[in-house]
Amino acid sequence: MTGESIQAPFETSTGDPKHTARATRSAGRKMRSLLLDAASPLFRERGLSGTAITDIAAAADAFPSQITYYFRTKEALFVECACRDLLYLARATEQAALKARTPREYTHALAQTVTASDSVAFFAEALTLTRRRQDLAPLVERTIERLHGEGARAYASQVARHGWRSLRAPDESSRRFWAVAIGVILEGYAMGRSPEALCAEMLRVLGEQAKSTDTARLRLVEEHDATTTPDEES
Repeated sequence: MTGESIQAPFETSTGDPKHTARATRSAGRKMRSLLLDAASPLFRERGLSGTAITDIAAAADAFPSQITYYFRTKEALFVECACRDLLYLARATEQAALKARTPREYTHALAQTVTASDSVAFFAEALTLTRRRQDLAPLVERTIERLHGEGARAYASQVARHGWRSLRAPDESSRRFWAVAIGVILEGYAMGRSPEALCAEMLRVLGEQAKSTDTARLRLVEEHDATTTPDEES
């Protein structure tokens, strides 16, 4: 255990107040990150009820009072861990799909990466928790909106990069992908399905999201180009 107490964020020095404020914020962010890093694997392994605040504090080499200072409750820490892990997974998913050269490869890379992790199931537990704890719902809402927004930008970038013809608007594709991922993974976990089976089911449900095309021009479903002729669309 460290010698830092819950009062540490309020400690000041005789130096420059602005420097002290920056140092305090930096220390606070570091401690929050350490607590999240320590709590996430414990929550994933033991669940919310099976994980004690003292266990998290011990894993982070911190005091239990620091957890309540930064997160207020164990439930709030649980939800923040789940939200952060889901966004980490989304980033890894986008990175895995960067090497795809066809729409089929792109969708397969997304589905394979998502189903290889338990982050979606972890996040689903947080969704269930917020049903009873509406004070935690704003964090989940922000996470979902960020998930969809970043997913839409990544998909639109790939469509533009390869000249694919998207069958749906990027935002619709992103929301549909994550809705399918959550549904398929929750059902699969309940039935003991393997990651390979989950991936195959996701691919089946998603179907085609885009088609390869010889033209390098980006054509998304929401575009309406009045100058396009029937010959250009074929």
